[in-house]
Amino acid sequence: MSALAARQPLLTEGPIARTLLMFALPILGSTVLQSLNASVNAMWIGHFMGESALGGVSNASLIVFLLLTAVFGVSMASTILVGQSLGARNMVEAKRVVGTGVSFFVALSVAVSVFGYFNTEWMLRQLGTPPDALSYAAPYLRMIFVAMPSMYFYNFLMMTLRGAGDARTPLAFMAMSVLLDIALNPLLMFGWGPIPAMGIVGSSTATLISQSIALIALITTLYARKHFLRLTRAELAYLRPDATILRSLIFKGLPMGLQMIVISSSAMLMMRLVNGFGSHTTAAYGAASQLWNYVQMPAMAIGAAVSSMAAQNVGAQLWDRVSRIAKVGVAYNFLLSGALIAVIYVFNRAALNLFLPGHGEALTLAQHLNMIAVWSFMFFGVTFVLFGVVRSTGAVWPPLIILTISMWLIRPPFAYALMPSIGADAIWWSFPLGSLASMLMAMAYYRRGGWRKARMLSAPVGKPATMDKPLPVGAE
Repeated sequence: MSALAARQPLLTEGPIARTLLMFALPILGSTVLQSLNASVNAMWIGHFMGESALGGVSNASLIVFLLLTAVFGVSMASTILVGQSLGARNMVEAKRVVGTGVSFFVALSVAVSVFGYFNTEWMLRQLGTPPDALSYAAPYLRMIFVAMPSMYFYNFLMMTLRGAGDARTPLAFMAMSVLLDIALNPLLMFGWGPIPAMGIVGSSTATLISQSIALIALITTLYARKHFLRLTRAELAYLRPDATILRSLIFKGLPMGLQMIVISSSAMLMMRLVNGFGSHTTAAYGAASQLWNYVQMPAMAIGAAVSSMAAQNVGAQLWDRVSRIAKVGVAYNFLLSGALIAVIYVFNRAALNLFLPGHGEALTLAQHLNMIAVWSFMFFGVTFVLFGVVRSTGAVWPPLIILTISMWLIRPPFAYALMPSIGADAIWWSFPLGSLASMLMAMAYYRRGGWRKARMLSAPVGKPATMDKPLPVGAE
C-alpha cells in the first residue's frame, strides 16, 4: 500500500512544532524550485539570445505575474475553505469546494487565455515595451497564454492539496514540472536533430509542455491512488458551482490577491526611486534584491503552512492550537529567516559578488544597503505568519489595509521626505521602517482584532460527514 493510500493525517493532530516544520519545508522547496526555474531560463535567454530577448521576456513576465497574482487569492481562499471543511470533518463541503473551484478555474483560465492571445501586443504596448524587445515578448507571451489554462488549474490543485494537509505531493510534481521545463528550454529554443529551433517561442513552449504533463500526471496520480478529495462519477454534480462557495472564493480571495499586488506595485515604485540615483545604485539594488528574494522564502513558506494548518484547526474549533500555531510559526520565522540573514551578513561581499563585478562602485553600494535593510525582513516575516493565521478564519481585509498603509503610506513618503538630505539611504531605511510598522500593526490586530469571529462562508453548504479518525485517502 502506497503512502497516499494509507492515511492522510489531519493538521489538527500531533505535535505542532514538528507538524508545522514538516509541512512548511515542502512548500519552501516548491518556492525555491520556481525561482530556480526562472533563473535558469533567464540565463539561457540572456546569454544566447541577447539583451533585447531578455528584456522582452522580462516585460512579458510582469504581465504573467499580474495574471497569476490575480488568482492567487482565489486559490488561497480554496485552500482555507478545504482546510476548514476537513477540520470540521465535513467531507460534503470539502468536495463542494473542490467542484466549484474546478468549474471556476476552468472557465476563468479559458477566458483569460482567449483574451490574452488576441490582445498580446496591445498589453505589451500599454506596458511601454521597447520595439526591439516587443518582437521577442509578443510571440513568447502569446504561447504563455496558450499554457494559461494548465497553469491556472495546476496552481488550484496544488493549493487544494495543501489545504488538505498534503504539501509533499505538490512538491513532487513541482519538481517534475521544473525539471522538464529546464530540460526542454534549450532543446526547443535551439533545436536538436529532427526538433526545429523555435527561438524565444521555444522557451514558452517548454512551459506549456512541462505544465501540461505535470497537470495530467498529478490528476492521474490522485485518481489512481483514490485521493479522498477526488470527485467520483456519482459526485460530478458538485461541479455545478455553489453560489455561497463561489461568492466566498471571489470576495474573500480578491483581498488576498490584492495583497500581492500592493507588494509588487510598491516594489515598482521603489525601483523608480532607485533609478533616479543612476545605474550603479540600480545595479546595487538589483543584486541585493536577488538575495532578498531568497531571504523572504522561509517566511512566505511558513505563512502558507500556518494558514493551511490554522484553517483546519479553526474548522475543528481548536482555538488553543491556533494560538500555539501562531507562536511556533513566528519562532520558526526568526530561526530560519534569521539564519539566512546571518549568513548574508557574514558573507555579504561574496554573496553580492555572484551578481556584481568584484571591483566596482555597485558592489560597495550593495554591501552598504544590505547592512541597512536586510535584517528588517525578520519583521516582515512576522507579519506574513500572523497574516496566515488571521486569514484562516476569513479575516482578509485587515491584512490588506495594513500592507497598504505600511508599503504605500509609510515607506514611499519617508523616502521622498529624506532623499534631499541623506540621498539613497532614505530608500534603504524606508524598508526597516515599513517592515516594523507592518509587524506592529499585524501584532495589534492579532491580539485585539475581531479575526476570530470572521467567517469564510456566510452559510453552511453541506452536511457534515462522520469522521472519527483521520481521513483515509480512499474515503468515498
